[in-house]
Amino acid sequence: MSEAAPSAPRLRTRFTELLGIEYPVVQGGMMWVGRAELAAAVSEAGGLGIVTALTQPSPAELAREIERTRKLTDKPFGVNLTILPTITPPPYDEYRRAIVDSGVTIVETAGSSPEPHMEFFAEHNVRVIHKCTSVRHAVKAERLGVAAVSIDGFECAGHPGEDDVPGLVLIPAAADALTIPFIASGGFCDGRGLAAALALGADGVNMGTRFLCSAEAPVAESVKQRIIDASELDTRLIFRQLRNTARVARNAVSDEVVRILADGGTFPDVQPLVTGARGRLVFEDGDLDAGIWSVGLSQGLVRDIAPAGDLVRRIVSEAREVTLRMTEHLA
Repeated sequence: MSEAAPSAPRLRTRFTELLGIEYPVVQGGMMWVGRAELAAAVSEAGGLGIVTALTQPSPAELAREIERTRKLTDKPFGVNLTILPTITPPPYDEYRRAIVDSGVTIVETAGSSPEPHMEFFAEHNVRVIHKCTSVRHAVKAERLGVAAVSIDGFECAGHPGEDDVPGLVLIPAAADALTIPFIASGGFCDGRGLAAALALGADGVNMGTRFLCSAEAPVAESVKQRIIDASELDTRLIFRQLRNTARVARNAVSDEVVRILADGGTFPDVQPLVTGARGRLVFEDGDLDAGIWSVGLSQGLVRDIAPAGDLVRRIVSEAREVTLRMTEHLA
């Protein structure tokens, strides 16, 4: 655990009060990236770090990763459990058990509906934050009893859904429809974004790409440098024809996937190109064309590689400055 660094006063929202954190800044639960060092650095700085459950090869390994995180910070952190249809589903019940047995009380769910998991988490006093890409899914998640929602706009990395609604519309629409706290995801990487999200009615922000380009992110430096060098134009939307759209980095592989599907190909035709194992090689070996890898439009706003804790403090400070500048226009 690091020594306490000077920090700004708490930035209180319904989300920070719900989870007992200082700042409404959440590190997204990214596959292969959400490990102890990154999650702990974000939480230690006052945000909410997220350990990604399925990055760990087994529930036992997840329990060890949670313990490693706890040794690095005594502040709240969460665990991401992404629920997606697969040929060989992970043992979700065992991962759930590892989470609660490790004493974690904050879980971010994503992918399919969290309904099959809600009763178990409720019994163990786990607060669920469910990531949604539409207002209708967010409203359903609220009915299921989640504690908060993460509303994911079209700008995001990974799966933005099929409605193509950007955050500028999606966030206030969610604010009008929900009664529980919610945070905004997709396109956020700095204090301007945090201030904008709060102005639009959100209770905080979730950032993936920005923390992917942090010092603690366990990915090759070439990946981080590509994010800095890239613009907001350097992503690809793949799987559009399959109604399973994903936003990934533009590279030789994603270009090929788009071409094959545009020419009438089907998933079996691209499956060898899009395996998770190939994407993992990008992060581990730094070969940017080894496979597909997720990154959001916000990469066009990322200018540096910085410690995750510094990013949290910088983002909050910038948001305060933006808010103060805006109030000057009302004088």
